[in-house]
Amino acid sequence: MSNAALHVARTGLDAQNARMRVIANNLANVNTTGFKRDRAEFETLAYQTMTMPGAPASAENRYAVGLSLGSGVNMTGTARVNSQGALSTSDNPLDMAIEGEGFFQVTRPDGTTGYTRAGNFSLSAEGKIVTSDGMPLQPEISVPQGATAITIGVDGTVSAQLAGESASTELGKIEIARFVNPSGLAALGGNLYAETGASGTPQVGPAAADGRGSIRQGSLEGSNVNVVQELVDMIETQRAYEVNSKMISATDEMLRNANQQL
Repeated sequence: MSNAALHVARTGLDAQNARMRVIANNLANVNTTGFKRDRAEFETLAYQTMTMPGAPASAENRYAVGLSLGSGVNMTGTARVNSQGALSTSDNPLDMAIEGEGFFQVTRPDGTTGYTRAGNFSLSAEGKIVTSDGMPLQPEISVPQGATAITIGVDGTVSAQLAGESASTELGKIEIARFVNPSGLAALGGNLYAETGASGTPQVGPAAADGRGSIRQGSLEGSNVNVVQELVDMIETQRAYEVNSKMISATDEMLRNANQQL
């Protein structure tokens, strides 16, 4: 029984250590554009059933509650919280924020599509709208040299004033990808996510249509991390870790006393 208690306490230490890592990552990305915080999720491990509820206790009576002993806790995964981050204005006309659901699409170096909420875009040497890592926005939109007054509508329409022309010229249209289960996207780092079987296939189309969010030019979406909440979770995790540590110390002392007495 005492050895089992040591095992249960060890699983508690592992779980709280993993939760602390999730909290640390959230706090580290508190100023990351478009970052979505993670939440650690846990489940109980298998129970050892000594007596089933309802099993016969005697010829006339049955056990009302039974006897089951748990074997600890296990971390099942990290659930991404996709709530909207605060929008802040910027002086860059190519900065964009999605207000609502959806992701920008970018072409990764291997040719696959990545999805991101970080809208801090700029121009490449060829005039393409790209991320800070140089990955082009998808579908690709090129801004001619010398173009001025770049305007991006809430539906993703990109237009600019070209040299020698009095009217604005439409350069292309940004499309937004929406997922049935955005929490199922795989985090790749670099503010990028990838499609998985859990996320479902992307529903691509114009912004501000069919449940997709609208685009806000000259704005950036901040992280949705609440520092106060993370600090509260950190203290709670620390206390739970300390309790599990004390459980190991207490169980070890019980075993030592038993060895000395027997």
